[in-house]
Amino acid sequence: MERMQRERETIVAMIEMYCKHEHKQMELCESCAELKDYALFRLSKCPFQEKKPACQNCKIHCYKPDMKAQVKDVMRKSGPRMIWSHPYFAIMHIVDTFRKAPDLPKRTKKNS
Repeated sequence: MERMQRERETIVAMIEMYCKHEHKQMELCESCAELKDYALFRLSKCPFQEKKPACQNCKIHCYKPDMKAQVKDVMRKSGPRMIWSHPYFAIMHIVDTFRKAPDLPKRTKKNS
C-alpha cells in the first residue's frame, strides 16, 4: 500500500474510533466529520507526499492550532486502541516515527 493511502486510512480509522468512543455515535458527528475532511485536505497538500515523515517529526506544521489540538486529542485517545483494531496501521505508524524528515522541497519562483 502506498504511503499516502495508508496515512489517509489511518487518520480516518482513528477519527472514526474516537467519535464512536467519545461521542457515542456510529456515524461521524459534525465536528469529527469536519476534522476528517480537514485532515484529508492537509494530507493532499503535503509537499513530501510518499516521503512524508510522521507529523511529529515533520519540519512543516500545516494544521491550524485548533485542528492540531483536536488531532492530538484523537491520537491520544484512539492511538492505543489502534493496535487491537488496526494492527497494521498502528505498527506502520510506529515505523514511520523513525523516518527522518526529508529536506524541505525547494519552491520555484514564478516569473512576473
